Amino acid sequence: MTHLNIEISIPSDKDGFCLLQCPLCSGFFKLKPQDVEAEDVIQIWCPNCGIKSDNYLTEDVIELALNIGENMIDDALFDSFNKVKKSNHNKNVSVKVKEPSHKHENPIVAGIELLDIQKYKCCQREAKIKPIVKLIGSYCPFCGVNDDGNH
Repeated sequence: MTHLNIEISIPSDKDGFCLLQCPLCSGFFKLKPQDVEAEDVIQIWCPNCGIKSDNYLTEDVIELALNIGENMIDDALFDSFNKVKKSNHNKNVSVKVKEPSHKHENPIVAGIELLDIQKYKCCQREAKIKPIVKLIGSYCPFCGVNDDGNH
């Protein structure tokens, strides 16, 4: 079995934050990639609902990954059937191969700029969250502590 790794670049905004989405509450937030990848960060909590998840990829990133994967599979099948067609010397069997139509691979954009920077004193890190969530209180994405919004 062949394994392929696909790398998808998720652009950051002007402040260096990348857009993420909670799969549980569907809330959007932004974190800095270096914070997410830091050795002392074991898990990420959603600042909106406070629940931790294994994956915070946005729907756009997931759709792009699926489209890239489907296009790669279609191309591999097309190449395989073309090889069969070229090697077919049987006059009684004809092989016709139709070139695949690719799914569109939309580029990822930084998106959603209406988020405010929230500084979490507990972990000395920042996130971008919705202004209303900042006002009523959010959860630290790096340790899960509830910040009541009075900072």
